[in-house]
Amino acid sequence: MDVVLRPVGEADLGLFRRFAVEPGLVGLDWNGFRDAQAPGRQYAVDGFLGADGGRLMVVAGADTAGFVSWRSGTFDGRTNYWEIGIALLPEHRGRGIGWRAQAMLTAYLFEHTAVYRVQAATHPENHAEQKALEKAGFQLEAVIRGCEFRGGRMRDGYLYSRLRDDPAPELGNGSVTGTGSGSVRGPLAD
Repeated sequence: MDVVLRPVGEADLGLFRRFAVEPGLVGLDWNGFRDAQAPGRQYAVDGFLGADGGRLMVVAGADTAGFVSWRSGTFDGRTNYWEIGIALLPEHRGRGIGWRAQAMLTAYLFEHTAVYRVQAATHPENHAEQKALEKAGFQLEAVIRGCEFRGGRMRDGYLYSRLRDDPAPELGNGSVTGTGSGSVRGPLAD
């Protein structure tokens, strides 16, 4: 089974609406109900492929498993980095899809943008995501104290990064390759 990253299509908007209104679907990242129509408006603007960020769908075999996202940030006001995220449907978690999708997204961003740094944040209690990020070539950099309000109180976060010069993880049968359809593919075999 392959893991494929592909651009968002109109048929995917229903999945984004679900993430906005189904408590717990995104696990620890649930922050309350959100505007379920916002994804349609954003799709109409740029198809989730904007200059400051975007989303790609994660497809495993024949199933849409979720999506990866990225957004621009800067520490010094001049040098940009990408911060990435992932949201997989519960039935697709724990199968090796997430780390591959994040590794493939990072390779895609390094290939098509000039950034030197890609970072990702996660929760201290999300051990599966910590392992996925490490498998995708990310290194833990810091504990960010009191960085988010979740579940009625301020919580800490973990910050991971991968630099352009860091070694890329082995995805199995070779490197990440683009296809004629604009997808990014990688093998799914544990």
